Amino acid sequence: MVKGGSALNSLRLTIGERLFNILNIALLALLGICTLYPFLYELTISLSPPEEAVQSGWHLFPDHPTLQAYAQILKRSEIHTAYLVTIARTIAGTALALMLTSMVAYPLSRKTFPHRKTLLFLLIFSMMFGGGLIPSYLLKKELGLIDNFLVYIVPGAVSAFNVIIMRNFFQSIPEELVESIKMDGANERIVLTRLIVPLSLPVLAVVGLWTAVEQWNAWFDSLIYTNKPNLQVLQLFLRQVVITETSSFLGDVSREANAQRAMTPESMKAATVMIISMPIVIVYPFIQRFFVKGIMLGSVKG
Repeated sequence: MVKGGSALNSLRLTIGERLFNILNIALLALLGICTLYPFLYELTISLSPPEEAVQSGWHLFPDHPTLQAYAQILKRSEIHTAYLVTIARTIAGTALALMLTSMVAYPLSRKTFPHRKTLLFLLIFSMMFGGGLIPSYLLKKELGLIDNFLVYIVPGAVSAFNVIIMRNFFQSIPEELVESIKMDGANERIVLTRLIVPLSLPVLAVVGLWTAVEQWNAWFDSLIYTNKPNLQVLQLFLRQVVITETSSFLGDVSREANAQRAMTPESMKAATVMIISMPIVIVYPFIQRFFVKGIMLGSVKG
């Protein structure tokens, strides 16, 4: 009984620990509300009829939800083209980035690779400086990437930061495993594809999600390097709706016979935001569990 009582006392929290837990839970709850409310607000406005959308104050859920704003947005052919372009650049850009990043990170993680430290220094040095917009535009023009789909996936295919994260993860894999598979006759390509990559799924998931989100949210390269409407991405379409919106966008709605059914610009913008952000919101929970493990293991060794 004495041992059991002492063990129970050791599990009891002090007053300071209880206060810390209460404050920690309250702070995290407040942070969660601040993060969730803007998303819930946009969802509510997108589902609200005009008379509710123009009301000021808190919007938690519409009293009379309607999908009319979504129907009006999805009628536009531009958003369908932009969706296809964005999905294509996200898939192709992520796949190419994972392939090239792992191919660069693997030799830098091997101690026997010649001039490894020099190349790593040059890689880190490249993170500190940029050529600027005009040299970047001229370079892409000389390479024939202007008004070319490849401008979305080729220039940013290899990130120095992602290479370092993946290199550090590769270094955490025991060297004995690499030597054992080499003794069986495997070359470096087989070591990378058959051993390193299957053991590196956490960091691959992290880098892949970073790249996918970056590709999905990108719009500046579409604004600067493309002029063709069939190369417009979703985020540029959203920018045009939210920032440079004109009455022509809502012209079809304003000409409806029943004016009370017409959607407000706020509802149309909110519906556009929800349509564009929903795919990433749906995919993220399935990969989120890899985040902490991939980042922590990728930062063990320098």
